[in-house]
Amino acid sequence: MIALLASEIARIVGGELHGDDVLITEPPVFSSQDVKVGSIFLALVGDKADGHDFIERAFESGAALAFVTRKVDQRCIVVPDVTVALGALAAHVREALHGLNVIAITGSQGKTTVKDLLAQLLITVGPTVAPLGNFNNELGAPITLLQSTHETKFCILEMGARHLGDIANLCKIARPDIGVVLKVGNAHVGEFGSPEAVAQTKSEMISSLQSDAIAILGLYDEFTPKMSSLHVGQVITFGETSKANIRATDVEIREGRAHFDLVTPSGRSAVGLRVVGIHQVANALAVAAIGSALGLSLDLIAGSLSTSDMLSKWRMEIHELSDLLLINDSYNASPEAVESALRTLVLFAQERGGEAWAFLGKMQELGESSTQEHARIGTLACEIGIDHLVCIGAPEFARDISTSSTTTVHLCLDRSEALDIARDLARGDVVLIKGSRSEGLELLAQGIEKQWILSLEDQEVNDGDERRK
Repeated sequence: MIALLASEIARIVGGELHGDDVLITEPPVFSSQDVKVGSIFLALVGDKADGHDFIERAFESGAALAFVTRKVDQRCIVVPDVTVALGALAAHVREALHGLNVIAITGSQGKTTVKDLLAQLLITVGPTVAPLGNFNNELGAPITLLQSTHETKFCILEMGARHLGDIANLCKIARPDIGVVLKVGNAHVGEFGSPEAVAQTKSEMISSLQSDAIAILGLYDEFTPKMSSLHVGQVITFGETSKANIRATDVEIREGRAHFDLVTPSGRSAVGLRVVGIHQVANALAVAAIGSALGLSLDLIAGSLSTSDMLSKWRMEIHELSDLLLINDSYNASPEAVESALRTLVLFAQERGGEAWAFLGKMQELGESSTQEHARIGTLACEIGIDHLVCIGAPEFARDISTSSTTTVHLCLDRSEALDIARDLARGDVVLIKGSRSEGLELLAQGIEKQWILSLEDQEVNDGDERRK
């Protein structure tokens, strides 16, 4: 964060400073565990905890200032709303950083992957700030922006939404130089009511852009391409059709990873992704479109895409165990993301010759379409050749599966029952674990991995006993 006096910050956020004036050099945090020396501590009041109760601990850890809604003993700025004050500070810093390029990304699927791949590209060009974890809301985006300094060249922001107007508010703070909409899908339909409402919310990214900013749009759904009409400035599209400005051709899958030719107005270059899944082509093209908008060379873009890995956890993580491949994709789940993961699972199983096991938890936030979408995914699993479909607390996956299906369906109440079923895994099999974040399936992934390793150790002991006989 750029250095500011506490008195300056109070003026910027419209608050009242209590305590002596000091220079603040570290960005805000809302957890006392994340405090660094010089940090601003945000005393947020939530349903389960009141940040004011942790101020003393934050200052013991080195905090220099707190944003509060009621006066405390420590140095603080009293404001009506801590979140609003945070946004005001972020908007001020954004205004002060004239050389900063802000890239804002939204979409129903792929935001974090695009962020990870893009960060690895841009860091080769100049100092880059990117979100840690799932920092895509009214707290995470401003906090990420406030990590920027006068030396920062690029700031990448993820922008999610729970309500109409959320993305517009974040864009008002961040003033993106490049606004990206990846795809409008069924994630959060339960909150917004329809795909059309989701599209309207995502379109705020484009309608909020200044005329000299660049809009980047994916061609993967019916809604996103139409957003071009909302921007008077430059628009760049990406996809796998000839209509796209940035496109992929000759796509092949090898060991679950996409290889393709990246075609841009600058030419054509081969890309071999390290991240897993056919759906990663779209994410790679989004990164290529952003890189092209920034004037980066085609060779640099293609080279970076071919050497970059996922930085965020539990997203198509590949665990190569002894004679077993486990894909941990347990961070979230929308119908589109689950479909992509299942198709990747089948490809891996075909290459390795083992059986494909899909351990699926419930997909949340689908609203009235929830049962139908779960059933559709279950039917798809059978159609594409999943050998074992393990439904964890979500029998809806099995609703429309025929009794004559070659897919074996296992219905489980919870993770414990799923772990028992995993005892039937055999050498050469491939396992996918996927569900919404609230399902906690990363614990199942850890359990299966531990259980597999112990079973192999037991088998080695038994084999040794047999040989000694």
